[in-house]
Amino acid sequence: MEKELQKRILSSIIIIPLSLFFIVKGSAFFILFITILFLIACLEWLKMTKRYDFKILGIIFLLLSFFSVYLIRDIGLFEFLMIFIICIATDIGGYIFGKILKGPKLIKISPNKTYTGVVGGLLMSVGVAFLFNAKYDNYFLENQNFLSNLFFIITVFLISGVSQVGDLIISYFKRASNIKNTGNLFPGHGGLLDRIDGMIFVFPFVYLISIIL
Repeated sequence: MEKELQKRILSSIIIIPLSLFFIVKGSAFFILFITILFLIACLEWLKMTKRYDFKILGIIFLLLSFFSVYLIRDIGLFEFLMIFIICIATDIGGYIFGKILKGPKLIKISPNKTYTGVVGGLLMSVGVAFLFNAKYDNYFLENQNFLSNLFFIITVFLISGVSQVGDLIISYFKRASNIKNTGNLFPGHGGLLDRIDGMIFVFPFVYLISIIL
C-alpha cells in the first residue's frame, strides 16, 4: 500500500504541473495537449472495450467531451481551473477518506469505493473550491451572502458528483472487460482514462448547463 501511494504521489508531482502548464498557456499549446490526450484516451478505450458498437459510441463521446474541454478553456482560464481543481480534489478526497476511514462499500462494480470516500470527495472539493475562489479575490463569489454561498456549494457538489459518477461508469467498463486499469501510462495511477474518468463527464456536463442557463 505504501509503495502504491508513493508511486501515486511521484506521478502526481509530474502530471499536475505539466497539465497546468498547457492549461495556462492556452492557444496552440493547449490544443496540442488535449489532442494528444484524446488520441491516448481513444486507444485505451478501443483496447478496453470488446463490443464494436460501444467502441464507436465511446469514440464519439470522447470527441464531444474533449471538444467541450476546448470550449470551456476558451471561455476562461479561471472557470477551467475551477472545474479541473474540483475534479482533482474529488479524487484526492475520495482516496484519502476512503483509505483512512474505510466504511461500507459503495457498489460492486468498483469494490474500492466506499460511502466515506464519496462524502470525503464532496467535502474536499468544496473546501478546495472555496480556497481557490478566495485566492483569486472571490472571482466566483462577488456577493458574499447566504444564497450565493449556497448556490456555489450546490454547484461544486454537482460537479463533484458527476465526476464520481464518471469514475463509476469507467469502472463498470473495466470490470466488464476484466481489467484493473485502462492502461499503465502513469505509475501508481494506471492509464489516462483512470485519471480523467471523472473529467470526461464533467466538462460536457458543465458546458451543457452553461448553454441552458
